[in-house]
Amino acid sequence: MTLSIYLSGEIHTDWRDQITAGAQGMDVKFTGPVTDHTASDDCGVAIMGAESEKFWHDNKGAKLNAIRTRHGIELADIVVVRFGEKYKQWNAAFDAGYAAALGKSLIVMHGDDHQHALKEVDAAALAVVQEPGQVVDILRYVLDGELP
Repeated sequence: MTLSIYLSGEIHTDWRDQITAGAQGMDVKFTGPVTDHTASDDCGVAIMGAESEKFWHDNKGAKLNAIRTRHGIELADIVVVRFGEKYKQWNAAFDAGYAAALGKSLIVMHGDDHQHALKEVDAAALAVVQEPGQVVDILRYVLDGELP
């Protein structure tokens, strides 16, 4: 059984690389957002033209990124959403809610300091973890029934 996994959330650490490296040899396919921060922010104006107001600059980019995000989440069997330490990831919370609304299997990853703020997101998840290795262990268990 091949699993399609969408990796959503913060783009400032290597958590995606840790999961994909740990899942080598598993029957999985990973997708996710554009993780080049500048490209993600500026895609709308780079493709559709400049905007004089920051709101419209961001609006264009958000809409283009939403095409990729919606498609990836809709096709995914499992959605992993990582909430990082440095920034508030409102987009990650939105992705988690969208995945939950679609009935996707949701894994949420964050540290203890986000526990209270994300209690509703955590309640929608089938698993809440803190480390990328735990996601890999979940995938191995789901695919092969193997415990770490």
